[in-house]
Amino acid sequence: MRIISGTARGTKLFTLEGQTTRPTLDRVKESFFNIIQNEIQDSIFLDLFSGSGAIGLEAASRGAKRVILCDKSKEAIKIINKNIEKTHLKEKVELYNLDYEVLINSKITKILDIIYIDPPYNSDFAIRSIELLIDNKLVSESSNIIVETDNEREILDKLQKMKIQVLDKRKYGRAVLIFLKVIN
Repeated sequence: MRIISGTARGTKLFTLEGQTTRPTLDRVKESFFNIIQNEIQDSIFLDLFSGSGAIGLEAASRGAKRVILCDKSKEAIKIINKNIEKTHLKEKVELYNLDYEVLINSKITKILDIIYIDPPYNSDFAIRSIELLIDNKLVSESSNIIVETDNEREILDKLQKMKIQVLDKRKYGRAVLIFLKVIN
């Protein structure tokens, strides 16, 4: 895994050992950033369920103004800290070792421009995250919300009950990226 573009381009990242964290494949990450590339500059970017921090650090490398990384796992936080140091992006990054609900309910104070939600598969954390972001008024009609999942149908069914518009879906093997906007 590496940083694909920007100031830290080519930097190889540390990854977590074991099966508990599933890193986003480079081809998924590259496609994702190609799609949102015009939105990144000077954005506030949330990488929820950060794992190694690769998505958020890629955003920082590509010009995001502020990147918020959050993971509940202490092992993930150790790896993210190593990757922050290696990429020299510390001045752009806020790192939280918290449950996602605590982060959304108490630590974020500004409207987010881009939110990348990649929770453990087979959890309801993606839908709950979106509900909390809306309830806490941390997203606007111009915010980009992206969910990575392997259960597209269930996510889409639950999104129908919310004030959310599905803009696009991209499938990469098992992984599906769902691009969303809040509608008022």
